[in-house]
Amino acid sequence: MEIQRLLQQTEKLIEYVNRADEKYKEIKISGEKGDFYTEVKPFADEVKEVNDEWKQTVIQWIQTERPKNIHEQQIDSCHEHIEIISIQSFFPETSRTRFKNLVSSSIYVLQTIVLALDNED
Repeated sequence: MEIQRLLQQTEKLIEYVNRADEKYKEIKISGEKGDFYTEVKPFADEVKEVNDEWKQTVIQWIQTERPKNIHEQQIDSCHEHIEIISIQSFFPETSRTRFKNLVSSSIYVLQTIVLALDNED
């Protein structure tokens, strides 16, 4: 189990969630949806690839290391939230409250994992 790889994947997902959050703010101001084929799909596909790999890696890490305060159920939810965020960030009709909650929840779980990994070194 390579801790460095998991750390890189987790940090990449934090970057994606932050990019999606910024995109959502832009879209909300402009009121224009992102183009599905040139913006939405390429970004969502890129995020999905990293997100799916990360989920497998982090669950393996949880089963091996048994970190405190990090559970598989949280990982499942975080994985799902990141997929939703990567798509809904391009649509101005997305609920601001729900979107912000998904972003906050995802960032919390991802940062908790980064802290746990940093403490292992």
